[in-house]
Amino acid sequence: MSTLKENTYHKEQVEQILEAIGGVENIISATHCITRLRFALNSESKVNVKQLEQIDIVKGSFTSNGQFQVIIGPGLVNKVYATLIEITGLKEATKSEVKEISNKKLNPLQKAIKVLADIFIPILPAIVASGLLMGINNLLANPGIFYEQPFLKVHSNWAGISNMINLIANTSFSFLPALIGWSAVKKFGGNPVLGIVLGLILINPDLMPGAQYSKTPEAVTYWNILGFNIAKIGYQGQVIPVLCSSYLLATIEKFLTKKIPEMVQLIFVAPLTLLITGFLTFSIIGPITMSFANLITSGILGLFEINAVLAGALFGFILSPLVITGMHHLFLGINLQMIGTLGFATLWPIQVMASLGQGAAALTMFFILKNKKIKGVALTASISAWLGITEPAIFGINLRYRFPFIASMIGAGIAGGVVSYFNVKASSIGISGLPAFLSIFTDQWGVYFLAMGLSIAITCILTYIFSKSKYFNKEFIEN
Repeated sequence: MSTLKENTYHKEQVEQILEAIGGVENIISATHCITRLRFALNSESKVNVKQLEQIDIVKGSFTSNGQFQVIIGPGLVNKVYATLIEITGLKEATKSEVKEISNKKLNPLQKAIKVLADIFIPILPAIVASGLLMGINNLLANPGIFYEQPFLKVHSNWAGISNMINLIANTSFSFLPALIGWSAVKKFGGNPVLGIVLGLILINPDLMPGAQYSKTPEAVTYWNILGFNIAKIGYQGQVIPVLCSSYLLATIEKFLTKKIPEMVQLIFVAPLTLLITGFLTFSIIGPITMSFANLITSGILGLFEINAVLAGALFGFILSPLVITGMHHLFLGINLQMIGTLGFATLWPIQVMASLGQGAAALTMFFILKNKKIKGVALTASISAWLGITEPAIFGINLRYRFPFIASMIGAGIAGGVVSYFNVKASSIGISGLPAFLSIFTDQWGVYFLAMGLSIAITCILTYIFSKSKYFNKEFIEN
């Protein structure tokens, strides 16, 4: 296609998109990411989704976190966005500017969940990398995978490589409070470097690790400050204490920056911020929030002890709807908390079943659907879901036709019950979809592969059965 024809084509497509989303007057702001146009709209009720998704270059659409997103595809989305700005005269906006506008439409619970998402998502690459490396080290260090004995016993010359992999893999989890401190303080408007320092303070080697304190509390030492005895306890692997102290640090820093003259801020703001935050954290915030965090962990474990199958099935069943609301981000912190305090996570292995189910539903729809464009979306969305990113499958295909989404919930629920019944545990989190077995303790791989197969098979079968049912609208299948 020549440049002139290409520009004309893009202009026609953008004009159709504008008409389908309610016109230029319905757009508050617009930006784009790697694959999608992202709109902050005055009213989403003015959007004609059916008309929008019949446009050649549009591969799907969905709403997330107050933004209306139109899937275009990598590369092409840049050209389409440039044409959109040229036609409409809108000012180019950054993702953060569109997010800020979109946030105003969220209720308090949605805003709180979005704050957690904005804190945890930036540190996910480190968590995923650590989880993957720990999985590789599991392959080398555990028996019964390559040989009856561990690979390292048969090939002792690999010990150095394994040791280095283990060191690199454990670093993100060992220094998790520093990662959270950096991301949280940045989100709350403070200096992220002070957030890193705060996180490192909370895991200083001079402090007794929280896990050791729970076993031998009589061995803890104290600071005597103004007649108050403050325990020297560390917060290794803790999430909630770091989040709360990060919010406090950012608040104190912003307050001091306003009150202290600019010429001496460098001397006073950072030291006073760290000192006040540290004192309040070790004396009040830390002990209270650590008890609360441990209570949450104990409560979840207790729920699974009451009826493991029911709890696992229910969690697997509802996880995909939670993804729609964004509430699944809550469980990222809980999983990290469990790994930090217990050394394993029980929720993560169940969460993976939902990713597999969504991928299976989208793949089944690829074979059922007749529209070539939507078939392409279904295929790419299924691959994405099986690699742990479920949003394209959920919003692009499964929710659109409803019954594949329901089938995936059922498949994930049954598989989640199996996972919970056998008390499958993950040594790390972050790896989802098909590669997720790498994060599971190797002696549980057999039953985990069974559960993964169940999630996929049940979802595929139910999606096909539902597509033939009179209770679901077959008009969509014919389109």
